[in-house]
Amino acid sequence: MAKFDALIFDCDGVLVDSEVIAIQCERELLSQWGLDYEFESFVQRFVGLHNRDFHNAIAADAQAAGLALPDDFRTALHANHWKRFEAELKAIAGVMDVVAAFPGLQAVASSSEADKLVRKLELTGLHDTFAPHVYSSDLVANGKPAPDLFLLAADRIGARPDTCLVIEDSVNGVKAARAAGMTAWGFTGGGHADAGLAGRLTEAGAHGVFASHRDIAAALAG
Repeated sequence: MAKFDALIFDCDGVLVDSEVIAIQCERELLSQWGLDYEFESFVQRFVGLHNRDFHNAIAADAQAAGLALPDDFRTALHANHWKRFEAELKAIAGVMDVVAAFPGLQAVASSSEADKLVRKLELTGLHDTFAPHVYSSDLVANGKPAPDLFLLAADRIGARPDTCLVIEDSVNGVKAARAAGMTAWGFTGGGHADAGLAGRLTEAGAHGVFASHRDIAAALAG
């Protein structure tokens, strides 16, 4: 197995099991406004995007369908699931096994807005594991699937992109890692993962796909 100098984690759906909560809340509310999305289509299109890109895509879909969204739709989309995050959010099993198995530099690079990213890591007891190397798409002009965020993370921790390994659960994230010239491992251990996710991650360019963090830790140790 290739040796890596740095390990970069996505957050939502990789470190914390937030995507399953967010997707459920968002799809339910969008349906009330007349925008119905199949689960797989929603995951493929929107998971891994920065909120600004997600909101723009939803607005474009509504316009194309001739629907008028509430003026506060951006705020409303996220209000309900934050109540649930505060009560229910947990780290995904085995995260610390991966952290322990990798002796090199480690960072988090997430599409979450900076304050929300920090809060998710705090809620799950992971913030101190990765701080200060916690990077949000707020810091770059172009979110995933553009490579900007991963390149920023590599620069901040002092690693060449071609020596970085990225753990991602989304098509957009895998594409971003590949565009950055990094090795991408897909992860399907989040609560939102459906039967087709592994295939979609592979099609997006993942060099390998893992169903659990313990499998990733074993691969790193091997």
